[in-house]
Amino acid sequence: MLGWAITFLLIALVAAVFGFGGIAAASAGIAQIIFVIFVILFLVSAIAHVIRGRKPPM
Repeated sequence: MLGWAITFLLIALVAAVFGFGGIAAASAGIAQIIFVIFVILFLVSAIAHVIRGRKPPM
């Protein structure tokens, strides 16, 4: 998912250089949404790992 965010970010940057406002805005918006989803999933995963933890072997 992070790869998609980076892809849309690059599309937005290239479109911004060429002055295509609509394409740049749409790609930047999609990149932001995907990045936020990625960060939320990462935080949920990190919290689940901390809560679950590792149990010592018997």
